Amino acid sequence: MFELQGFGWAILKGAGLTIEVALLSLLVAVVLGLVGAMAKLSSSKLLRAGATVYTTIIRGIPDLVLMMLIFFGGQIFLNNSLYHVNEWLNTVITSFNPQHEWAAYLPDYIDVSPFIAGILTIGFIFGAYMAETFRGAIMAVDQGELEAAKAYGMGPWLSFKRVLFPQMVRHALPGFGNNWLVLLKTTALVSIIGLEDMVRIGALAAGSTKMPFTFYMAISVIFLIFTSLSTGALTLLERRYAIKAR
Repeated sequence: MFELQGFGWAILKGAGLTIEVALLSLLVAVVLGLVGAMAKLSSSKLLRAGATVYTTIIRGIPDLVLMMLIFFGGQIFLNNSLYHVNEWLNTVITSFNPQHEWAAYLPDYIDVSPFIAGILTIGFIFGAYMAETFRGAIMAVDQGELEAAKAYGMGPWLSFKRVLFPQMVRHALPGFGNNWLVLLKTTALVSIIGLEDMVRIGALAAGSTKMPFTFYMAISVIFLIFTSLSTGALTLLERRYAIKAR
């Protein structure tokens, strides 16, 4: 039994934040993955090239480096752009009313929330992996069925909803589940950008109490519980879609 020196509830609260970040990141990743998969299967060379560049860059750079690059680099880019926009707006607006202090109403700095930055960064990273998963799942669907749906007069959306999506899900579930488990563990990286998740709280507690093994073991157990529950849920989903397929 772990003695958490009064940090137990704080770590559990951080665990809730970890799950929140993971689920919202998954939502972003699924949206980007679907868009990326459709782009890679598109007849447009420009869309295919853009999606290929996206997936190649993201899968070729370590997640930690991307987290630092997108969070700090993105914040610098955003504020530099804001500075130039403010300069332009101030010049344009004061040309109409030179006596008014318009600059006082314009924000001069945007502090990006680690929570938002973490969700968008992890979602952006795993969107590339989801794109490949969904692309493979779409390619596994019998094209004859899609042609039959078109022959029955189904439009693109109805064909996607009734024919493509149900079968795509069955083929995508194993890869999707693997991506989700890796994404869940990758949420530990948000601690380096200042988000008070359970990893950061555990690190602060370990430094304060000089008991690193106790706290990191507790965090490991919580992650193991999360991944075990996820694995069980994914197994049930795979069985359900397997029954439907039969």
